[in-house]
Amino acid sequence: MRDKKKANKRAKKPWPTKAAMEQVYSMHLWGGENADFYSGIGSHHPDIIRPYIEAVISFLKSFENAVTVCDLGCGDFNVGNELVRYTGKYIAVDIVEPLIAYNVEKFQQENLEFHCLDIATDPLPVADIAILRQVLQHLSNGEIQSILKKLRNFKYLILTEHLPEGDFVPNKDIISGQGTRLKKQSGLDLSAPPFDFNPIEKRTLLKISLDNNEGVIETTVIKMQ
Repeated sequence: MRDKKKANKRAKKPWPTKAAMEQVYSMHLWGGENADFYSGIGSHHPDIIRPYIEAVISFLKSFENAVTVCDLGCGDFNVGNELVRYTGKYIAVDIVEPLIAYNVEKFQQENLEFHCLDIATDPLPVADIAILRQVLQHLSNGEIQSILKKLRNFKYLILTEHLPEGDFVPNKDIISGQGTRLKKQSGLDLSAPPFDFNPIEKRTLLKISLDNNEGVIETTVIKMQ
């Protein structure tokens, strides 16, 4: 009985993501020592972000009417800022409060709003499309499970993940933080256990192979409804 109570207490503890992400930005663990906030090379290297921005813009423009987008884990908004004009409304979300406050001051457009939320525990804004760009790769399997339940409320998901090159064992669990499953030669595959996530339809929008066998960055469009 005592062991069961201890297990329940552990289960109720909040995930460490908020503190971990606050540390990432305050200590510049992803670089950008001269910037107020910096979301890493994956949000700034032209060879990574230019093809992504072009591919996502093309997808957004494929709809007859302007869509609403919810960017879950918007970071320093270097990428999201390029997409806002192609939407009817763009809702940018991140867990780090000082980062959101900074973005509110720096990026101002009529159809843009920012929210400080924990996407694993808080209700998510209503939108047509959710964007998760290299976010889930930093989270534990438990957090991902919690987020997946909410993603079904969107019509589409644009998911980007940094994956190992070639074959790998998917979904090895990690403690949420600045690192990813790449250190375990693993990557996220929502269709594999423990997620077994089978949406209506999915297709690869973009795949970028990185130099020096550093893996691939793959973007998938997933139809949820």
